[in-house]
Amino acid sequence: MATSRQHYRWATSGDLNAFFGLSLDNLAGLVLMVSLLGAAFGFPVDFALGHLVPGTAIGVVIGDIIFTWMAFRLARRTGRSDVTAMPLGLDTPSTFGMVFFVLGPAFRSSLEGGLDIQAAAQHAWHIGMCAIVISGFFKIACAIIAGPIRRIVPRAGLLGSLAAIALALISFLPLLEILGTPLVGLVSLGIVLATLTARISFPFRIPGALAALLVGLVIQFIGTQTGWIPHAISHSTIDPSAAIWPTAWLSAFRFEWIEAWSDSIKYLPVVIPFALGTVVGGIDCTESAAAAGDEYNTARIISVEGFATIIAGLCGGVIQTTPYIGHPAYKSMGGRAAYTLATATMIGFVGLTGTFAYLYESIPGPAILPILVFIGLEITAQSFHATPQRHYAAVAVACIPALAALVSLQAEKLIAAGANPTGSLAHDVFSMRLLASGFILTSLLWAGMTTALIDHKLGAAAGWCLAAAGLTAFGVIHSPFGDGRMFLPWATGTLPAEAIGRGPIEMSLAYLTLGFIFFAWRFAARSGKT
Repeated sequence: MATSRQHYRWATSGDLNAFFGLSLDNLAGLVLMVSLLGAAFGFPVDFALGHLVPGTAIGVVIGDIIFTWMAFRLARRTGRSDVTAMPLGLDTPSTFGMVFFVLGPAFRSSLEGGLDIQAAAQHAWHIGMCAIVISGFFKIACAIIAGPIRRIVPRAGLLGSLAAIALALISFLPLLEILGTPLVGLVSLGIVLATLTARISFPFRIPGALAALLVGLVIQFIGTQTGWIPHAISHSTIDPSAAIWPTAWLSAFRFEWIEAWSDSIKYLPVVIPFALGTVVGGIDCTESAAAAGDEYNTARIISVEGFATIIAGLCGGVIQTTPYIGHPAYKSMGGRAAYTLATATMIGFVGLTGTFAYLYESIPGPAILPILVFIGLEITAQSFHATPQRHYAAVAVACIPALAALVSLQAEKLIAAGANPTGSLAHDVFSMRLLASGFILTSLLWAGMTTALIDHKLGAAAGWCLAAAGLTAFGVIHSPFGDGRMFLPWATGTLPAEAIGRGPIEMSLAYLTLGFIFFAWRFAARSGKT
C-alpha cells in the first residue's frame, strides 16, 4: 500500500462545511461563556472580552493545529486519502461548570469581600487561570492510562456516555435560546437539519451552516427593524470598537495570577471532575473516530488536549479545550484536515484581534446555536450505529444521568434566583443532584455494568459496581454537595439535611451490595445452582 503524503487529499470541498460547523461551534462556546458571566453574575463584559477571550481562543488554536498535524501523520502511516482530523474546541459542560461554580462564585465572593467590580473580575480571572492550568496537567497525567481504559471499557460504555452528553447538553440546552427567538432560531435550525442532517443541498451550493447563519442574520435584521423581534434580545452592552486589539490579556505573562493559587484550591473539587470528564470524553471521541475509520492514539489525543488547556490557562484562558465529539459528523460532511487548520486560523483571528466583540454584538445566538443541536444529534445517532444492537439498552441507560444533570442545572438556576423547594420537591431536587454529580463517569459506569450483564458477565458487572462504590466514597460521582465537590471519605464535613439515608456511605454501600450479589450470583451459576 502506498503511503506517500501526496496521496492524502487534506483539503476537499467538504472541508468548507466542516469548517463552518466547527468554527461556529467554537464561536457559540465563546458567546456562551461571555453571555452567562454577564447575565447570571453581572461580570463586566468588556473585561471578559479583553482578558478571558484571547487566551481561551489560543487554546483552540494550539489544539486544532496539532490535530491537523496528527491527521497528516495518520494519513502517511495508513496510506489513506480520507483521513479526517480530530476536531477540538471549548468543552461545553465545563463551560457551564466554570461559569456557575468557579468564575461566577469567585467574582461574587470578591465583591462581597470589598473589591470593586474590576478588581473582583481580575481576581476571578486569576482563579480561573489557576484552575485551567491545573486541569491541563491533570489531563496529561491521565493520558498514561487513557489507552488501557479504552481497551477495557466496552464500546457501549464509551459511546453511551458520549451520547448522553450530546443529547442532554449539546442538543437540548441550545434549544432554550433558540426558542427564545423562534423567528430566527427555528428557521436556522430547520436549515441546519435539512442541509447537514438530511444532506439536501442549499441553493447555490452554500454550505449549510453558513446558510443557516446568513438567513438567521437577515431575519434578525428585518425583525428588529419591523418590530417582530424586540431590540432587547440583542446583547447591546458594549462598544465593540473599544475591544479591538486587546492587550489586557498579556498581563497574564506577569504571572500575578499565581498569587491566587491558594484561593483556587477550594474550587479544585469542582474543577477536577470536569477535567476528568473531558478525559473520559476524549477517550470516547477517540473511540468514536475509530468507529468512523480513523484510528488515533488515545494517549496522544488526551495529551494534546491537556497541553492545549495548559497553554490556554497560561495565556489567560478560563475554559478547557477538549476533542469534540463531532468527528463522525465532520467526516460525513467530507472534512479532512483543512477544516481544523481553518478553524484555528479563524478563532485565533477573532480572539486575538478583538473582532469577536463585533460578532458577539451582532450575531444572534439563535442563529449560531443550531449547529450545536446538529452535532449532538449526529453523535447520538452514531453512538447507536457503532454499538452492537444487543447493547442498545446500555447506551440508553447512559443517557439517564445526563438527563438528571440537565434538570439539575435548571433547578440550580431557580434556586439561585430565590426558589426554595421544600418537602418532596426538595427530596427530588437532591436526588437529581446526586445523579447529576459526575454524570459523565456515572453514565460510563452504568453503561459498562449494563453491557456486562447483557453479555452474562456477572463478574465484570460486579467490578463496575466496585468501581462506582470507590468513586462515590470520594465524591467523584454522586457528591451530595451543590457544587459537586470531592472529599475524603472520613472528612465529608456537614452533609445537607436531605442526605440522611443516602449520603456517600449509603450510596457506596448500595454499590458494594449490588457488586456482592452479582459476584455471588456468578459463583452460583458456575456451581450449577441457577
